[in-house]
Amino acid sequence: MEWLSLKQWSPYAVGIGIGLLSCVAFLLSDKPIGCSTAFSRTSGMIEGLFRGKKVGDKAYYKKFSPSIDWEWMLVAGIFVGAFISAMLSGEFRAEWVPAKWSSIFGNSAFLRWGGALVGGIVMGVGARWAGGCTSGHGISGTLQLAVSSWLAVLCFFVGGIATALLIYHVF
Repeated sequence: MEWLSLKQWSPYAVGIGIGLLSCVAFLLSDKPIGCSTAFSRTSGMIEGLFRGKKVGDKAYYKKFSPSIDWEWMLVAGIFVGAFISAMLSGEFRAEWVPAKWSSIFGNSAFLRWGGALVGGIVMGVGARWAGGCTSGHGISGTLQLAVSSWLAVLCFFVGGIATALLIYHVF
């Protein structure tokens, strides 16, 4: 069990593990792995705290009910698993502003968290607009050889590289 405390895992082993998880998900639930829908469901649950059962009447939430399902638990498991992995490897630390960000934009936690919030919102809207996120298209869609998913993954990489170059080389 020494491999659980490694600071970095083999990307090949992790890729095989994700592929096996995806196959099990298809076998047991007949659904692909995806994460962005869980965030949409969560927003519906939060809205439901203020608006009650009226939220379920919206067309979007008729298709994606604001409830906890297996995808929601997958996302929760990602957070829990990342925390456990960081603790076991000895790499866990509370860091408000990462060193790379700090060296370019300064030590403002407000700016860092604001940038993360805006980026998260843009990515979330894009994921729903594209009909799935990097896990939905990048793992499940490409596994099914869906042309739309391969095109989406190409756009994810091009957009990610362009954004990284813009942020870390222009500023």
